[in-house]
Amino acid sequence: MSKIFVVGIGPGGLDEMTPKARRAIESAEVVAGYNTYIKLIEKILGGKKIIGRAMMQEVERCQLAIEEASAGRNVAVVSSGDAGVYGMAGLVLEMILDLPEKNRPQFEIIAGVSAVNAAAAILGAPLMNDFAIISLSDLMTPWELIKKRVRSAAQGDFVIALYNPKSKRRTTQLAEVQEILLAFREKNTPVGIVTNAGRDGESKIISTLENFTREEVNMFSLVIIGNSQTFIKENFMITPRGYKL
Repeated sequence: MSKIFVVGIGPGGLDEMTPKARRAIESAEVVAGYNTYIKLIEKILGGKKIIGRAMMQEVERCQLAIEEASAGRNVAVVSSGDAGVYGMAGLVLEMILDLPEKNRPQFEIIAGVSAVNAAAAILGAPLMNDFAIISLSDLMTPWELIKKRVRSAAQGDFVIALYNPKSKRRTTQLAEVQEILLAFREKNTPVGIVTNAGRDGESKIISTLENFTREEVNMFSLVIIGNSQTFIKENFMITPRGYKL
C-alpha cells in the first residue's frame, strides 16, 4: 500500500539528515516540498517526480502529495529541520484525517534535526535548561500575540530561541523584542546568532542583548537569547544545568 512520509531533512546538509529520513526520501517515488528545500537534497532525488512550490503554496503542495499517494505512489513531503516544528506535519496530518477513513493513504511522520538543535550545537550549550521557541513571523500569528509570548518567556527566565527573526518586510520586530527583553534581563545577557546552520555560508556571532540587533540577521538566521544564568566562555554560550563542579 502507498504511503506518505512527512520528513524533516535537518538544517540543510545531507550529513545532518537522519538515516531514517534519508531512507524515506530514497524509497519515495514522488517528493514534495518548498523549492529551496528540494534544492538542498537534489543529490539524492534521482529521477523522482518533484512537486516543488514557492512559499505560500503549502496547501496546494500537500493536496497534490496526498493525491499522488492515493493513486498508489509512495510520497515524501519534506520540510527543513523537523517536520513537526514549523513544518508540514500538522497540515498533512489534518488533511489526511479529514478524508474518509477508507480513502486515507498510510502515513508516517519522521523526525529531523531542528534548526534550534543545530544552532545550539554551533553556539555551545545554550539550551541546557528550560527554553522557549518563538517565531517572529506574523503571517500566521498576530504580532501582538507574538509579543505577549516573548514577554511571558522573558518573565519566566526561559532561554529564548527566535525563528524567522527578520525579513525584508519585517525590519522592526527584532528591535521590539529586544526592548521587551531588556525590561526583564541584564543588557549583557549573552545572545547567539547562527546563520545558515549546517549549510554553505554558515556563520556564528556571539553578542549581547544590548547589541545583538546591530548584527547581520536574516530569515536564514536563528537567534538564541540566554537566561539569567547563561554565560560566555571562550566564545561559547553555556546555560548551566545545575551540576556541582
